Amino acid sequence: MKLAAKATASVLALSCCLSSVGATSASAMTLMDFIRGGQGRQQSTQVSAPVPVNPAQTLDTVQAPPQAKLPLPKVDAPKYYTYKADSMRLVSTSHFADPVVTGAVADASPTPVALDTEGSQRRYLADARVMATNDIAKAIEGYYADQTKPLLWVADHAVSDKAKAAMAVLADAGSVGLDPADYAVTAPSADAANADPVMRDRALMQFELALSSKVLMFVQDTIRGRLDPNKISGYHDFKRKDVNLAATLDVLRASPDVAAYLNSRDPSNQQFTLLKAELAKLRAEAGTDGTHISISLSGTLKPGSSSPEMANIVKAIQHRGSDALKTAHADVLASYAGAPDYTPDLVSLVEDFQKEKGLTSDGVIGPSSVRAMVGENNDTKIQKLVIAMEQLRWLPPELGPRYVLINQPAFMVYYYNNNQEQLSMRVVVGGKQHQTFFFENQIQTVEFNPFWGVPQSIIINEMLPKLRSDPNYLDRMGYQVEVGGHAVASSSVDWYGSTKNIAVRQPPSSDNALGELKILFPNSHAIYMHDTPQKSFFKKDMRALSHGCVRLADPRAMAAAVLDTTVQDVAKQIAAGQNKAVAVPQKFPIYIAYFTAWPNKDGVIQYFNDVYDRDAATQKALDTTSKSRTAQI
Repeated sequence: MKLAAKATASVLALSCCLSSVGATSASAMTLMDFIRGGQGRQQSTQVSAPVPVNPAQTLDTVQAPPQAKLPLPKVDAPKYYTYKADSMRLVSTSHFADPVVTGAVADASPTPVALDTEGSQRRYLADARVMATNDIAKAIEGYYADQTKPLLWVADHAVSDKAKAAMAVLADAGSVGLDPADYAVTAPSADAANADPVMRDRALMQFELALSSKVLMFVQDTIRGRLDPNKISGYHDFKRKDVNLAATLDVLRASPDVAAYLNSRDPSNQQFTLLKAELAKLRAEAGTDGTHISISLSGTLKPGSSSPEMANIVKAIQHRGSDALKTAHADVLASYAGAPDYTPDLVSLVEDFQKEKGLTSDGVIGPSSVRAMVGENNDTKIQKLVIAMEQLRWLPPELGPRYVLINQPAFMVYYYNNNQEQLSMRVVVGGKQHQTFFFENQIQTVEFNPFWGVPQSIIINEMLPKLRSDPNYLDRMGYQVEVGGHAVASSSVDWYGSTKNIAVRQPPSSDNALGELKILFPNSHAIYMHDTPQKSFFKKDMRALSHGCVRLADPRAMAAAVLDTTVQDVAKQIAAGQNKAVAVPQKFPIYIAYFTAWPNKDGVIQYFNDVYDRDAATQKALDTTSKSRTAQI
C-alpha cells in the first residue's frame, strides 16, 4: 500500500491548481474550503445534478441511488480570446462654443466685432471631429464644455510651444515601447495660418481637440498599457488601472513643462528603465547584427561523442559567451582546429557556457543549449522588449522594496528585499495544457506539513474515471473524502453524481504531493508555491511540467525568507510533524509574471522562450489595437 500511495503521489505531484485556493488556518481552512466557496473566474464545472444524502443515514454508509453510466464531466481550462480593441466614438462638441460669442454677438453683426482671440476661436470647437475611446471622449467633453477653462495647445491664432513640446514626446513614443502612429497629430500648415482667418481657426480648433485626445491616450497607455490583459486570455487576471483623465487635462493646463510631465508617466521601477535602455541600444544597432550561426543537431550531443556541428558550437560560444568565459577558456578556444570530437576540454567550455546562461550545466547539448548558442536576432529581441514593457505597465509602477517575482518563461523565482535580489531558485510551472496564470497578489501564509486539497479540476478530470470503475480508489490511496463537510468512505460516494460538495485531500506525509510546505497567496486560481517529492524535475531546462502551481527547488530557503526567519527554524517546524500555518510578519507582493525579456540582478537583459505562446497572443492584440485606432481616425 505504501508503494501504491507513493506511485500515486508521483503522478499527482504534477497537480495542484485550476480552482479556488487559500489557507489562513491550516486546521480550519484548506484548499477545498475555498473551492466550495466559489470557482475561478475562467472555469466552468459541467457535472450532473447533486445527489441528495439522507441525513438519517450514517456517514459511513452514505449511498446514492444507482444511476446509469453517464458521460464523464470535464473542467475546461481557460481560453485564449480573439482580442477586441476598445471601441472609439466621436467626441460630442455641441456644448463647446460660447453661445453668446458664437451667436448673439458675432453672427448678428454685419461688420467684424472685436473679440478676444481665444473667444473668437472657441466658436469653431463645435465643428471639430475627433474620435476617441469613451473615457477619453468624456474627459475632453467635460473640459471644453467649461468656458472658463482655456485652450491647451493654441495661443494667438497659432500652435503654442507647449503643443510642440507635447508632440515631440508623442513622436518619440517608440522609445518607451509604444507605437508612435497611435499618437500622431498633424499641426496646421503655415499656408493654413496665412489663409482665410475662418479656415485658419477651424484648423486650429480641430488640432486642439485632436492633440488633447492623443495626449490623453498616451498618458493612459503609459500608465496602464495599450491592452486590457484580461481580454487576451483567461490566464490573465488583472484589475485594469484607472487613470484620472479629467485631472490630467487640468495638470497639463497648469504644467510649466509638459514634456517632463508626459515623460514621468512611465513605470518608475528599475526593470522598466533597463528594458528601455536595451530597446534603445538594439534599435541603434539595427542592421548590424548580421552574424548568425546555425547549429543543426538531431537529438542531443553528449560528452565523448562527435558531430560535424562541433565547429559551429565553438564558434557560437565565442560569439555569445561573456568576456569572462572566453578569458577562462582562452587556450581551448585558441587551439581548437575544427575537429568534430566533443573532448573533455570542450565539455568544460560548454558546461561553463550553460551555467552562464542559467541552463543545467551537464555538458549535454540539447535544444535549450542550442537556442542559447544561436541567440535571437535584434528584431526578435525588440519584439520581446516591447511586449515586456507593455506587460510591466499592468503591474504597479513601483514593484516595492520587498517582493517575490516568479518569471514563468525563465522557470525562476526571485526574492527581493531592500530593493536587492537576495534569493533566486529554479521553479517548475504549469505545462502548456495547465498554464500558470499571470497576476499579482500578496504573500500571507506558510503552511508546514500541509494537506493537499485536491482541486475540483483534478477530481473531475483525473480521479473520476478511476473512481467510477473503483469507488475504493481514494480509500486505498490514503486520501480523505468529505461530503458536505463530513468524513465518508470513498466507496460510499456516488461518483456518478455531482462532486461540488465533495472534498478530497491528501494528509501530510513524505508522499504528499506538496512535500514539506507550501507558501500561500490566496487567489481564485488555486496557485501557490510548494515543495515537491519530484526533485528530478529541477534538473531539466524546460520546466513547464506542473498543473499550474509553482514548485520550488529550495522551499525551505524561500519559506525562511518570507517569514523573515532562518532555514534552521523552518527545519524545526517541519520536523515537528504537525500541520501548522504561520502568517508572515507582514504581507508583501508577489508577481506571478510572464516576461520573455527580463533583466538579471546585474542589469543584463536575458531572453527566454515563449513557452505558452503568450507573447504571440499579446502581439496579435497589439496589432489589433493599432489597426483599430488607425481605422477610426
